[in-house]
Parts: sequence; C-alpha cells; structure tokens
Amino acid sequence: MRNPDSGRVKVAIIGAGFGGLGMAYSLRKAGIDSIAILEKADDLGGTWRENTYPGCGCDVPSHFYSYSFEPHYPWTWRYAKQSQILEYQHHVARKYDLERHIRYRSEVTRADFDEARSLWVLQFKDGGTLEAESVVSAVGQLHQPAYPNIRGRESFRGKTFHSSHWDHDYPLEGKTVAVIGTGASAVQFVPEIAPRVKSLKLFQRSPGWTFPKVEKQFSRFERWLLDTFPIIHDLDRLRVFIICELLAAAYNGNRPLAWLVTSVSKLQARWQLRDPALRKKLRPDFPIGCKRILLTNLWLPALSRPNVEVVDDAIAEITPTGVRTADGKLREVDAIIYGTGFKATQFLTPMVVKGRGGRDLHEQWARGASAYFGMAVSGFPNFFVLYGPNTNVGSGSIIFMLEQQQNYLVRLMQQRDQRGWRSVELTEAAQSAYEQEMRTRSAGTTYAGDCQSWYKTADGINTNNWVGSMMEFRRRLAAPQMSDFRDGGATTATSPALAA
Repeated sequence: MRNPDSGRVKVAIIGAGFGGLGMAYSLRKAGIDSIAILEKADDLGGTWRENTYPGCGCDVPSHFYSYSFEPHYPWTWRYAKQSQILEYQHHVARKYDLERHIRYRSEVTRADFDEARSLWVLQFKDGGTLEAESVVSAVGQLHQPAYPNIRGRESFRGKTFHSSHWDHDYPLEGKTVAVIGTGASAVQFVPEIAPRVKSLKLFQRSPGWTFPKVEKQFSRFERWLLDTFPIIHDLDRLRVFIICELLAAAYNGNRPLAWLVTSVSKLQARWQLRDPALRKKLRPDFPIGCKRILLTNLWLPALSRPNVEVVDDAIAEITPTGVRTADGKLREVDAIIYGTGFKATQFLTPMVVKGRGGRDLHEQWARGASAYFGMAVSGFPNFFVLYGPNTNVGSGSIIFMLEQQQNYLVRLMQQRDQRGWRSVELTEAAQSAYEQEMRTRSAGTTYAGDCQSWYKTADGINTNNWVGSMMEFRRRLAAPQMSDFRDGGATTATSPALAA
C-alpha cells in the first residue's frame, strides 16, 4: 500500500483495528467507497497486532468477540488467542476487500478543521497531508503503554520492557524477574513465565477480583458440529451475550447479582489459595467490577508457586540493580517487566485535533474526556470517535459496541447529505445533557468504588465505561436523534473526489 499523498476522500478512518475495519465495512455496505484507512504500522490489527506477550488472548468468548457480519469463523479455542484474532482480522479484510483502502505507515499527527471549506486536513508524521469530508478516529483506548511514575525507573541496568512491547529475544530461563502490575495482561503472562524463571517478584499496588474462566480447545467433533450446523454457533453467541448482560447488571447496581458474582470469586480464591496469609494479601477491599475483573484459572495457582513472591509494600524506588520498597528492602533482579496497562483515559493521544475556531480537543478534555455516546463532540463538525469515552464494557464485547457506533455514523452521514448540510455538529446542549447523564449514572455503579482503575481519571471520573446494558446502547443508537445535531451551513456542489 502506498504512503499518503495530497488528495481528498469522503471519509478518513484513523486506525486499522476492529474499529477501523468495521467502519470501512459499514461505509462500503452503504455505497460509500471513497475511504482511506490510515494505519501507523506496517500491518493491521491494532492492539492484537502489538500485544504478543506469552498467554495473550481474549477474555470474551470468541463466538461473541467477532463481527455480526462475519460470525462463523473456525475458532480453535473458546477464548481466542492473540494470533488467531489477528488472523481473523486479516480474513475479514481480505473477504470484504477492505485492505485496498488501507494506507500503511501513515501516522496521523494532527487534524485541523477548515471552516471555510468544511473539510478536515490531516497531517502525517512524514509530512504528507490528506483532506477528508469526515474523519473517524478508530485508535481505541488500549494502544499507548502506561509506565508508573517511580523514582529511578530509568536507572535500572538490567533488562526492561512493557508487556505490550514484549522482548521475545530475551531469555527468561534462570533469571530473577520483577513484574510490576497485576492487571489483565499480567494475569495472562505471569502464569506463562513463572515456571521458566528462577524467581519472580510480583509487585502489587492493589489486588483484583478473579472469576473462573471456562477455557477449552474445541474438539474435532465440536468443530464439525459448529461448522455443519451454524445455528449452534448462533445459539452459543446468544448464550454468551445473555451472560455478559447479567454480569453488566451486577456492575451497574443490581445488588443480588453483585453478591452472587462476588461469592463465586471468593470461592475460587478459597479453593485455589491454600495459604491464608497469601489469600488475605490478594483479597480486594473494593466492590467487584470497580476494576476490570480478572477472568482466569491460572493466576492464583501461579502466585502460590514457591519461586513467586507477591510484594504488596509500596515501591519506593528502582535502583540500578533492583526494586526497593517502602520498608527499605531491596530485591535485586535481572529484568523488570511492566504489566501496567495503557493510558486509557488519554483518548486520541498524542494526535492534535483542532476543531471549529481552533479549539483543541485535548484541552476540552483536560478534566476528563466526554463524547456523545462516545462518538461526537460539540465544536468538532464531521469528526467522530469509535470506542471513545464511556463505551468500554466491564462485561461484554467491544465489537458489539463498535458495530452499533459504526452503523449509527453511516446513518448520521446519510442524514447530513440528505438534508444538504455541509457538516453535522453536536449541539452544546446535547453534549452537556449526555455528560451529566454519564456522571449521574456512574455514581450508581461499581465503577464509582474506591479503587485505582484505568476506567477512571485521577479525579475519580469514569471516562471509559458504559453504564448500562449492551441492549440499551443498541436501542439508543438505532437511529440518529437529529435534534441533537445542528446544520453546519448550506451545502455546496459536491466535488467528484467526495462522491460515494
């Protein structure tokens, strides 16, 4: 694929992960073919391209973690592994002829709205530009690695890397390794590396709730049934959907369901942790769902291994030879692996986005990102976001949420064109009302609990998670409420470059 050059398209999509590919599919289904998918890397896949750490996989069953327009894929595992998820994305791109729209090595650094022409001007890292009538950011929430602010972090003389940039050339065998972080990534890679290393020091800021994972590889007979009778696959997808909705209800204020989920988690800990002292160290003091629940059967047994030490004392500093905790104890290690997640609340970082009147999107989001159903922001005409603020799901499939947004945005663009609008812009009243709804409803969920979570800003504002069911999200995005948007001005003749 060629690098970006001067030109114009009807829709520019930033990112070639699940969001970008699905958006391109929805646009093409609606007859819009003037599309450019701008991808910073040499391959598609987003977070599933970048995260290759041992044990990397999905914690949503594969039958539901897939597009509704391409559901019957021959998954090998009930919970798909990273490599097969990436293969699935390539399969979708090939089958639906999406790859011809992708421009690789095209990192967008800046987007400016030209009010006079109602066009967005995108600037690339290599100096190129592209103009677009509409821009859809599909960069997601989990792509900028987060490192802890620990004194002396740069002084360590051993090997260091983040889980999202795993160094597969570094031999862990026989090494003493420090792992900082106990989130979803660490839960997957620690059980994989613990048997290989000489000693593993796990530094825990706060424990997380775990839940049993019914993990299995499909047998040949099961695979034959699913391939021969697709309705079995569809029924299983529905089953998973219902279970996810019940879990979401537990997080969103249903106390009996929350008690049930918490009880199962406690039973798992009692069964898998025989040491009462370790069990106490790993018991959370916040409501389940406040942080992302850890779906695993392997995490707690791995922490019970004789070569694994769970350290819950705060880290005071990192020295050239190891990690020193607040009690003054220095643990010397050969390598430090950061399982500290992503800068999830810093949406669209580090891209600069300037809207109407030169207003800066990141300045507008300085106290917490907010967007209308995670998609639109007042002052930024024809600019949309997928998997934006308050669209992550504590339980469910983000692909389901993305598809609702993708279909909605196509309908919104069609409404704009039918009405003869030059641009479509969210009203300030609609944005204010929606933001207030998210803040009010978040207060009644477990996400408002007293825990440190990537769901929330430093001020405790839930900027990441949706506060209802997936069905509610689908219902409310069934058709655009055009009263929430305004006309950007009388239209001019559409140029050939912008035609569908």
